Amino acid sequence: MATKKSDTAVEFAGDYNMDEVLLVNHEGEKTDIKKMITEFNIYESIYKNAVTGTIVISDAQNMIVKMPIQGTERLEFKLSTPGTKKLTHTVDATEETGHPFYIYKLTNKKQIQEGTMLYVLHFGSREFMRNLRVKVSQAYSGTMDDIVAKIFADKNYLDSRKRLVFEPTRNNDKVVIPNMRPFAAIDMICKKALAKNSKGAGYYFYETTKGFHFRSWESMCVTQGEHERPFKQQFQYSPAAVEPSDEINKVQQGYMNVEGYEFLQNFHDVAANQALGAYGHKVITHNIFDKSYREDTYNYHDYFGTTKHAESTGDSSDPIKFAVVDTPVDFDDKNLSEYEESKVTLQPTTRFLHNEDSGSFGIDVNLDGLTEARRASVAVQVAAGTKVKLQVKGQSYLEPGDVIFFRIKSIDASNKTQGKTDPQYSGRYIISTIRHRIGNEKYIQVLECVKDGVHKPFKMDGVTSFPGKASFDTPQFEDLYETDGFTDPNPNIHA
Repeated sequence: MATKKSDTAVEFAGDYNMDEVLLVNHEGEKTDIKKMITEFNIYESIYKNAVTGTIVISDAQNMIVKMPIQGTERLEFKLSTPGTKKLTHTVDATEETGHPFYIYKLTNKKQIQEGTMLYVLHFGSREFMRNLRVKVSQAYSGTMDDIVAKIFADKNYLDSRKRLVFEPTRNNDKVVIPNMRPFAAIDMICKKALAKNSKGAGYYFYETTKGFHFRSWESMCVTQGEHERPFKQQFQYSPAAVEPSDEINKVQQGYMNVEGYEFLQNFHDVAANQALGAYGHKVITHNIFDKSYREDTYNYHDYFGTTKHAESTGDSSDPIKFAVVDTPVDFDDKNLSEYEESKVTLQPTTRFLHNEDSGSFGIDVNLDGLTEARRASVAVQVAAGTKVKLQVKGQSYLEPGDVIFFRIKSIDASNKTQGKTDPQYSGRYIISTIRHRIGNEKYIQVLECVKDGVHKPFKMDGVTSFPGKASFDTPQFEDLYETDGFTDPNPNIHA
């Protein structure tokens, strides 16, 4: 692994500072294993509650026997990009100023040559291990963010000492946690959480290398529930070497350049999303208290503009940037959102369950159906939206939930459009997953980024009827017996 070059100056994009990597055994003895590391990985994601990682060790000192390594060790290090000044821009896993990681597994042990072993150490955050050791059995009341904060800090439960960045919620409710692990309990609350300055539903609870987050998808896209969130970094892909402009130096250009990219999902999986209720969804709520029921329908195109998205803030001046347009898709001239029975959910309410005249979300019981449909739609749109994987130079200040701008040129042979950005796949993305990888004296990041719309709106010229042509107006039925007729297989025998 590379040695430390400078705390403040960056010679090349991808430089990093990491003085030492200490392995601390159960007796508190520390061993610097930096020179033994062939690859170092850290994984963080909005879909994961905790940060994990792996270290590939080339061991010629028989360390696993001398220490010995048994799965109760701690890992200390500090990783940063030279020039970063804020503490939140550094991955600090030291005992003195940060939070060490915990080794929990050793795998893939093999001898690669005489006297040298190769193996992989797996590590996770303290909360990752704590979550496996305790259960939450308690009733809470209050706002959803307040309940999460209590579980997060309680000495009997998650007992975290880290930073928690939260988005205030607007709904109050009573929640009973029935002997669940802390992460599972908080994930349950995420499904009930409603943002204070948003009409959306559903939250994410995840850990990054800088702390924990409890927030909605919309908070990743906008600030204060309405203003477009500035992007943290701008990336571009250029197959040929591009000379930096006067405003951008060589190092900045290196950080902006994408070494390689791959679209994991080019657009929404329309078939899966239709079945999962992303576009049309009917929710039948059964009011247990007064034995009544209510039907609510969700229409993706009708409600898209009421919530915030990676490429759209929902302002009246902001054009609608649907991931899928609202033109007819079949002979019945309906668009995707008008098939309300593509997903039907039966949901009981919790009215007066805790002597409160409210529903499952701690708000008006009549809003249960539509709120659940909104929550399900957003979750599907984020999980199954346009997703791109980028390989870039390591930048320790990036974390999941950040906005980036990816500029990709449109592949078009015409002189008029050559060099322009791709109207669909360029634009603003939310970082969903980061893999920090250090190896061969290089620090790179593999980013998975997602968006739930398009950069420029699709062309929609008021198409109201399905443009496809049917060969027949009605189905064609054929009686197999009449079509086949009768042929004697043995005419000579029956003659």
